[in-house]
Amino acid sequence: MTTFAIVGSGWRAEYFWRLAAALDGVTCVGVVSRRPRDLPVPVYPSLDECLAGARPDFVVTAVPWSVTPGLVVDLVGRGVPVLAETPPAPDLAGLRELWAKVGGSGLVQVAEQYTRMPAHAARIALVRSGAVGDPTRVDVSSTHQYHAVSLIRTLLGVGRGPARVRAVRTTAPLADPIQRDGWADPVEVKRATTTIATIEFDGGGFGVYDFTDNQWHNQLLTRRLLVRGTSGELRDHEVVRLAGERTIVRSEVVRRQTGYDLDLDGFDTDHITFGDEVLYRNPYQGQRWNDEEIAIATLLEDTAAWVADSGPEPYPLADGVHDHRVALAIGDAADSDAPVDVGDEPWR
Repeated sequence: MTTFAIVGSGWRAEYFWRLAAALDGVTCVGVVSRRPRDLPVPVYPSLDECLAGARPDFVVTAVPWSVTPGLVVDLVGRGVPVLAETPPAPDLAGLRELWAKVGGSGLVQVAEQYTRMPAHAARIALVRSGAVGDPTRVDVSSTHQYHAVSLIRTLLGVGRGPARVRAVRTTAPLADPIQRDGWADPVEVKRATTTIATIEFDGGGFGVYDFTDNQWHNQLLTRRLLVRGTSGELRDHEVVRLAGERTIVRSEVVRRQTGYDLDLDGFDTDHITFGDEVLYRNPYQGQRWNDEEIAIATLLEDTAAWVADSGPEPYPLADGVHDHRVALAIGDAADSDAPVDVGDEPWR
């Protein structure tokens, strides 16, 4: 059994203790909260009391951006492995300082879950199978900043090398019918900002970043993802590819979702396929979890395996720093209307 504690008790932290309750081999043994809370796990008023009383194998930090770096440094100083919510630091100065203090510790992972979402995990498996050849370009219009950069890098298969970023911002009126806390009543048309950036990775690989305010929740904005390879491309759930001489074929990536119509098995994700190839199979069938919950549960189990020396690092700090460094460069490029270069070591 691998145990963990959480620092923070907000909406993000709740995912971790709630999902862990349904997992075998991973247990949440405590939450650090400055305010008394009635939770299904023990609540401690301080980190000292939590570490002494619960003795977790690792700690999840789910606190405001500005608090995360100092907390990570404190935990590493105590020799405690950390899974830090994104981003690991709020700005470039914070990233540099954090890396200088804990970059060589090998104790810090970043809670970047997007590549573990079922649809994205299936796309990654498809691209790695060679179905569209060698990936050369990835366009992401669905999520923001470091999450989008993580998807672009992973689908391209590029590491943490140099990149050149160009970006622009535009604003336009847009209805905003729903936020995280629910539907707007009445719906208002507001000014929404769209940021579009290109990322050229050293040695090949091109990314396009496209994000509009509140795109996570505003269902008027469709999500789009494209991976272009040397012999075809994946667009959302459709693949066009060169299958042979004078033979171009179109195929679908198909998600089997139970619970529709007369399917009485209950609403759940079963698997995602490409032809007769299973790209992804839901390891938590029966839980009825959404994609975010599946991804976070997978990340928790991967982190537990890493802490127990039975699995690889789920998402090393260097990757999280690099993703956020490129995301910050997108903002800098949009502000300056000039290219921004990210060097060999993204924290520099």
